Amino acid sequence: MEAPDASAILRDGPWEHRMVAANGARFHVAEVGSGPLVLLLHGFPEFWWAWRHALTALAGAGYRAAAMDLRGFGASDKPPRGYDPATLATDIAGVVRSLGAADAVVVGHGLGGMLAWSTAVAHPKVVRRLCAVSAPHPRRMREALRGDPQQLRRSGHVLGFQLPVLAERKLLRDDAAHVEQLLRAWAAPGWPSAEEAAVYRAAAQVPGVAHCSLEYSRWAVRSLPRPDGVRFARAMREPVRVPVLHLHGAADRAVLPRSAQGSGLYVEAPYRWRLLGGVGHFPHEESPEAFAAELLGWLADPEPDR
Repeated sequence: MEAPDASAILRDGPWEHRMVAANGARFHVAEVGSGPLVLLLHGFPEFWWAWRHALTALAGAGYRAAAMDLRGFGASDKPPRGYDPATLATDIAGVVRSLGAADAVVVGHGLGGMLAWSTAVAHPKVVRRLCAVSAPHPRRMREALRGDPQQLRRSGHVLGFQLPVLAERKLLRDDAAHVEQLLRAWAAPGWPSAEEAAVYRAAAQVPGVAHCSLEYSRWAVRSLPRPDGVRFARAMREPVRVPVLHLHGAADRAVLPRSAQGSGLYVEAPYRWRLLGGVGHFPHEESPEAFAAELLGWLADPEPDR
């Protein structure tokens, strides 16, 4: 079977596709609008297109919105190494600067949310505000995995991802049917549509994506006893000192809402928690209007509440 062509990644819209250099690699960015920069970070198993609704909403509200493909995803470079939070946070900081901005509002979902938290700590001058979507603070997530058996069961797929080669084969079997299964398992019933699922299945089949996307989860587990994992856990004790909006779907079946609640303990700035009813792990796609209303309302507030 032939690998999907670039149309699986570079989908048309009101945005412009760009490649920018950062941290020794090249990253694909879809960009639209003018004004203060808002950088959007997707989660697994998605790519920049997850933010198609948010891109247009932000541009319409007077922002410059840019959705990047993370290292190893989409049309960005897929090097064999660099899937640790320190390197990935430096990727994000470098992309902000390569886009010509001193700082940005960083919005991250799932895996991208974890990296948004990490970037706010590792590169505080680059992150003007932080919006975490379906993404507990890394230390809060660690506590949930240790103390909540139900959350540990919901995260069981991460252990399956540790199997070399076999995990990639499972992800790609039958035209990446497992990607669609994961999306449906984590979302509230009714999402994604068949057309949306087909886009994500095609994107997963781009050469290199299956392996690289799993390397994030492999680092998370294998680093636990290693010095780099210990350093990351210690570094994340440093509080976030910029305003935070924390959005979570009430029907999230991948990360339980109670696993995300309490993340404000790691924020020494205005912190706003919103639980969105009727949506699962992908609020920005399952209910894009409600998501945009929360994000734009918070961005427009000069002094967001705690």
